[in-house]
Amino acid sequence: MNKLSSGLIGLGALAGVTPALALEQVLIDTDKPAQNWSIDSKQLGIETDKPFSITVRTLHGGRQEGVSLIDIDNGSMRITVVPTRGMNVLRAVAGDVKLGWDSPVDEVVNPAFIELNSRNGLGWLEGFNELVTRCGYEWIGHPGLDNGELLTLHGRASNIPASKVTLSIDEKPPYTIRLKGELKEKAFKKVDFAITTELATDPGSLRFTLNDTLTNEGDYSQEYQVLYHNNFGPPLLGQGSRFVAPLKQVSPFNEKARAELSSWQDYRGPTEGYDETVYNLVPYGDDQGNTLAVLHNAAGDLGIAVDFNTNQLPVFSLWKNTDTKGQGYVTGLEPGTSFSYNRSLQRPLNLVPTIGPKEQRNFQVGFSLLPKKENIEAALKKIDEIQAGRGIEVKEAPLVKLDKN
Repeated sequence: MNKLSSGLIGLGALAGVTPALALEQVLIDTDKPAQNWSIDSKQLGIETDKPFSITVRTLHGGRQEGVSLIDIDNGSMRITVVPTRGMNVLRAVAGDVKLGWDSPVDEVVNPAFIELNSRNGLGWLEGFNELVTRCGYEWIGHPGLDNGELLTLHGRASNIPASKVTLSIDEKPPYTIRLKGELKEKAFKKVDFAITTELATDPGSLRFTLNDTLTNEGDYSQEYQVLYHNNFGPPLLGQGSRFVAPLKQVSPFNEKARAELSSWQDYRGPTEGYDETVYNLVPYGDDQGNTLAVLHNAAGDLGIAVDFNTNQLPVFSLWKNTDTKGQGYVTGLEPGTSFSYNRSLQRPLNLVPTIGPKEQRNFQVGFSLLPKKENIEAALKKIDEIQAGRGIEVKEAPLVKLDKN
């Protein structure tokens, strides 16, 4: 499972035959009281090279009061999921390597304490500190008016507590651990979405996958947008770090990004006053649409691969927020159905898809830690194979004209 090639193949297999289970346990439900709970491989009678455990805990104090966390320790990586915040992944830690970042938001904020309409639609930022932040599903993008309605930053998904969370563990090797959540985005006369999420990992693996399904439970077609805001700081991010992916097109998000277009793949160290730059990318996929993006450090001996399918998530946003460490030194590797412009600006780009009544859309994203130089070299070779010698179209001008940069 640690090899990137097997991970890409695995994306298509997630929807296969349901295996026999060693455990299936409802951890959170609307009719269950909050609980602290744990289970481990020894209790289950499972012998693996890397013993594993799963723990449910509830946070107290400050704006994280009442937040549920689920820690999946697969023996090599400890993955923390936040059911209270859209089943987002708070962090993943393998040895002394942390996947995630250090946000000035140092609490896991309960959505009950967040007003998305505040700060001119930027209230979402008051809870933003996760490794994986789901954006959508009715809309994503920068705040602003669309047909007279104020759309807040990146939608509601990350501030929807899961209605139900179920843990399952296969009874046969590799004893895959799956955490499934159910989210509901519903408003009378507006939207009737149900989202099922799944995080899967194997004992001893340095990889986890997300497998999400959006269902339009309404009687009418509905616009939707999805973006996976995957965020990484040190030790993956630093002076000289580099981003690599098989690409068809690159363009600057705005005029500020345009000024640095010649170095869009490369990263600065923490830089006071830098703020952020964003680039719009259109990736290539293989014959099945599978593709990947890699971020690696300057030495080329530590990195992360994010794999996804371009038939599901056809575009990609690269967010470079290389400001000071205290301000939040972070980059986002963000596959999506759409870029990060306001929804009103993306219809002319054909990046506001629709979903018919009772229809479903699936989104699968994998994360593989690349702990050695040879792992990074293998991932970069895969990227070269998908690129297949094709050039990258670099657009000098942003795709849309913004009032402010």
